[in-house]
Amino acid sequence: MVQGKISEIHGWAATGPGLKVEPWSYTPRPLGDGDIEIKIEYSGICGSDLHTLKEELGPTIFPAIVGHEIVGRVITKGSKVTEFKEGDLVGVGAQVYSCLQGDCKACGHNLDPHCPKSVYTYNSKYADGQPAQGGYAEAVRVDASFAFKIPDNIDPIHAPPLMCAGVTVFAPMLRKGVKKGDRVGIVGIGGLGHLAIQYAHALGADVVAFSHSPNKRQQCLELGASKFVDTSDKSEVDAVRHTLDYLFITSNSKSSQYGEFISWMAFEGTIVLLAIPEGHMTFAPFDIISTEVSITGSMIGGIQVLKKTLEFASQNNIRPIIEKYPISQVNEALQRMNEGQARYRIVLTHEISG
Repeated sequence: MVQGKISEIHGWAATGPGLKVEPWSYTPRPLGDGDIEIKIEYSGICGSDLHTLKEELGPTIFPAIVGHEIVGRVITKGSKVTEFKEGDLVGVGAQVYSCLQGDCKACGHNLDPHCPKSVYTYNSKYADGQPAQGGYAEAVRVDASFAFKIPDNIDPIHAPPLMCAGVTVFAPMLRKGVKKGDRVGIVGIGGLGHLAIQYAHALGADVVAFSHSPNKRQQCLELGASKFVDTSDKSEVDAVRHTLDYLFITSNSKSSQYGEFISWMAFEGTIVLLAIPEGHMTFAPFDIISTEVSITGSMIGGIQVLKKTLEFASQNNIRPIIEKYPISQVNEALQRMNEGQARYRIVLTHEISG
């Protein structure tokens, strides 16, 4: 192991629960033979960042630099890294390490995020006990296996949301085999949902967008939905009952809504949770017995799926709709995201210097 180019990494960290981050520095782990060091140019804000800062998903390791939608340039690499060179534009998502062993029940099935030895980009610890720190910083040091080249035709500022939001919606579509002619519903037209519409449409699906905000109708149609359903309009909802092959839940829907969701599904349809409802889901068991509807969930995508996510976005002109904030205004950006005002992802721009 050797020291990288940056001996101390400066970032914006939370020192306790709450939506406030402040300047803070840490000494990174030594650069391993298989590691790269990345000077960060852009980092996206994900809902998971807010949940972690507010300790809504369990205890947070403070001080915490969050951010797992990272894009920047390789500035140095370990001796065994051959796939990258200095200056390459790369992205990092929500995971920075797993064992990658073929006999691992997770990694051996391309489910690296479920590896028992996984290290996530922040609020996670390496085997030596050092906490991983995320992308609201000038640099990050990661295992090269968890960095991905950004396709040339994707503007770097549009790449960060693809590293988490993009792969989150695309991974289950790949695993479940969404294909041309399938009728796919998307619930929640926000940071995840607006990308889910694009990916499903590009796969050839007939996409139905569901939202309680009728002012999103035109945008959903422009993104690729063939139909928009205002969920506050009973007649519009009734018109699509028993018609969906897949339903992707991308917003924190009420736990009591799942009986309603089941009624939208065709026989043997599949409901996929990409967001976590509060409390326990409630529905009548007979509803899934009588329709043979399946309810499942999906986390993030592993290495192979993330590569496919970027390639597919490149080939099909899939891009997030973003708002830009300089990293110096990160606290204002966090508040805007927390208030649900962002349309639809926020990307922090870092000072780019030689």
